[in-house]
Amino acid sequence: MNPAELLTALVATPSVSGDEARVADLVSGHAESWGARVHRQGHNVWFSVGSGPKRLLVNSHLDTVKPCAGWDTEPHEAVWKDDTLYGLGANDAKGCVTAMLLTAKALLEEGAPSGVECVFALTAEEETGGKGLGPLLSTLGPLDAAIVGEPTSLKPCTAQRGMLLLRCVAHGKSGHVAHAHTGGLDNAILKAARDIQAVSALRFPAHPLLGEARAQVTQVSGGLARNQVPDRCEFFVDLRTTPGMDHAKVAQDVGAALESEVVVHSARYLPKGTDASHPLVRAAVAASGQGTVGSSTTSDWAFLGDLPAVKVGPGDTLRSHQANEYLTRAELEAGLAFYRRLLHGYAGEVSRG
Repeated sequence: MNPAELLTALVATPSVSGDEARVADLVSGHAESWGARVHRQGHNVWFSVGSGPKRLLVNSHLDTVKPCAGWDTEPHEAVWKDDTLYGLGANDAKGCVTAMLLTAKALLEEGAPSGVECVFALTAEEETGGKGLGPLLSTLGPLDAAIVGEPTSLKPCTAQRGMLLLRCVAHGKSGHVAHAHTGGLDNAILKAARDIQAVSALRFPAHPLLGEARAQVTQVSGGLARNQVPDRCEFFVDLRTTPGMDHAKVAQDVGAALESEVVVHSARYLPKGTDASHPLVRAAVAASGQGTVGSSTTSDWAFLGDLPAVKVGPGDTLRSHQANEYLTRAELEAGLAFYRRLLHGYAGEVSRG
């Protein structure tokens, strides 16, 4: 099966996050037919190729978001137009999955890089942060580094933003609007408005690859009736953090800058970064011929703890989660060649110490 045929089969198998059973069966069947000893946990599929003191995770995700409006084709069909495949997941991230799977096939046939066990894990629910790579990690055992397959135009991404969500509540004192001029009332919406202005003025240190982090107010709700001074107004702050920003400390600092009560709504998507001197980064740069970049989007890298990682794969991140998502044949074939160079390059780097 050539790369285009495998990608076509994967894209033509719907796998909206949480419903990946069919595509996991497809991936398992191919890997088993190539001689891999395949394991399953839910809709997660993994197997190892080679052996050695170093264990390298090679991961991408099987699931997709739900299709949005505006498609010119049926999203769950794989439609080739010239040398371009249109279909949900073609870019994010079944192109990466295809290239990784065929890299594994090549290693099974030709032999894996010396001294490295490549742990291929094609996982579920990346788009929803559910029962995917995070819960699977303890089953995979100790790992030394990781490749996370996402569309980056094959540019090695060594820094990824995290996500800190804060729930802020402004408290006031309610009463009839007609009596507001007499004093004693406290409009919570006005208090929240002052804090929303304060949020827009917050500044954090810039990251060399990711630039500034800017907090954004994304939802506001308050007030019970048009003739009642509101005693409560709630708003949410979304801050896409950079490596070096501690979520607990940032939340504390934001709380100190606002009149409103500030609590952490979600902090589990942590920012990530890998040092440029790491063997995996050196191998990725050599394999791609491009310098390192940062990524504003989150991925399963967020759940890898302190494990050194590089996020990289065929396709363009700007096509993800949009109508008419696509991947070209040339991008797919370049991704396959790149992953093969990267795995062999990493083995060479660790052997040199």
